[in-house]
Amino acid sequence: MSNQKDIVEPSYLEYKGKYKGIFSWILSTDHKRIALLYLFSILSFFVIGATLGLLMKFELIAPGKTIMDAQTYNAFFTLHGIVMIFAVVIPGLPAVFGNFLLPIMIGAKDVAFPKLNLFSWYLYVAGVSLVIVSQFAGDGPPDTGWTFYAPYSFRTAGTMLPAVFGAFVLGFSSILTGLNFLVTMHRMRAPGMTWLKMPLFPWTLYATGWVQLLATPVIGITLLMIVAERTLHIGFFDPSLGGDPLLYQHLFWTYSHPAVYIMILPAMGAISEIITTFSHKTIFGYKFMVASVLAIAFVGYFVWGHHMFTSGMSGTALYTFSLLTFLVAVPSSIKVFNWISTMHQGSIDLQTPFYWAMAFIFVFMIGGFSGLVLGSLAANVHLHNTHYVVAHFHFIVFGGTGFAFFGAMHYWYPKITGKMYDTKWANIGLVLFFVGFITLYGPMFYLGFKGMPRRYFDYDEVFHAGNIISTMGSWILYSGLAIIIINLFASLKGGAKAPADPWGGKTLEWTIPSPPPVENFDEIPLITKGPYDYK
Repeated sequence: MSNQKDIVEPSYLEYKGKYKGIFSWILSTDHKRIALLYLFSILSFFVIGATLGLLMKFELIAPGKTIMDAQTYNAFFTLHGIVMIFAVVIPGLPAVFGNFLLPIMIGAKDVAFPKLNLFSWYLYVAGVSLVIVSQFAGDGPPDTGWTFYAPYSFRTAGTMLPAVFGAFVLGFSSILTGLNFLVTMHRMRAPGMTWLKMPLFPWTLYATGWVQLLATPVIGITLLMIVAERTLHIGFFDPSLGGDPLLYQHLFWTYSHPAVYIMILPAMGAISEIITTFSHKTIFGYKFMVASVLAIAFVGYFVWGHHMFTSGMSGTALYTFSLLTFLVAVPSSIKVFNWISTMHQGSIDLQTPFYWAMAFIFVFMIGGFSGLVLGSLAANVHLHNTHYVVAHFHFIVFGGTGFAFFGAMHYWYPKITGKMYDTKWANIGLVLFFVGFITLYGPMFYLGFKGMPRRYFDYDEVFHAGNIISTMGSWILYSGLAIIIINLFASLKGGAKAPADPWGGKTLEWTIPSPPPVENFDEIPLITKGPYDYK
């Protein structure tokens, strides 16, 4: 195929189009600019969510009231959960790196539906805005937690409707993004790029797109049922009207457990690209990796019941969901084995993105093993609704997706911005982030074993020591986060100019200039080689 590095088109950052100033961004249909709109939006909401989490940990530093009352604490953890799950973790990797890199990695000039792509971002901003408005409107902020559990969701005096409708709008944004990616991969792959010549990151976006398309409507319908319950008093979940609160849990987790794979599958794809590049080897067991991606997406639809082991389901249901929970760990284990095998006897280049990948594997394995404990029926009865669940959840969702997001950010930063970042400060931020993460969430496993319930704003003296350590961890983590973000933004002006391929990558994005030109390629490449040998 022809070499793309001598393209003389202006980069997407320099392009002077129909609109000027801010309008050249918020009205652009360029997939790369839309990716950056998502990036700045998601980072902003991430800082808001992290700040709420930091304030919650301040409250938990000692028994009794510290800086807020119980109702405020309930509102904070509700907004923290909604923002972090629906506005940061679920859209994070697909909306930012999927939008920016998917067309380039499959040899296309844009996504299939550019205008729909921009509309998805508008829906995203509108949905998060509604959620935040709900904190300051009506009879007070919602206090149900991010799950909107019945009966709280239809009995609380808090302002539920804007928050619920905001989450509904965010769901539409997710569906449209998934649909766009699926059509792009089916219809716009470069000539010669068969399915088994696609890199693993696009494969994970493909599996994620199907989950977004098929699972998200379930939560959308469920949220509309809450609206109908509160406004029209239809008895879906209210026992006094003939409803069943457990129906809500079934519907909610039918979406929300597959949503975990919307979060983690693109993370696994990004980590695969990083490990392949910095090991200077083709990924070990490529076809098994592809199969495990699709298996995770498929089996993930059938394990929702492990969130409900203490709800009173039948014994048959309990055993079945427990077995499926253990089975879904198998394809994830294949991935870890293949990553380690890829590194074996590789010529490893120890750079910042590779350190992020190693940190990801460490915290993800802890999250996975702790999840198997919760998948065991007897252990689950003791640990359900304790801080152990909070620790497991954050090791998977924040540890897995968060570490992969920042790893991907440091890996593709030169390609996105055309600048190199300060490696010293990047590594300092990573160390603080990692140490703070372990110190923040590690003690929660112990607190859960001791019996400390989650979502309580106060606790007994016996839990004091663990909460002090955990709160101190939040300070360290937040310091690392600040260094990481400041370093990346400072490098936009002060960073050295990035070459087309600073890492020795083998996929298509490394064959074009940094930052990429407006239409990515001067001519669509012809693919004649394997998935990690496009140069």
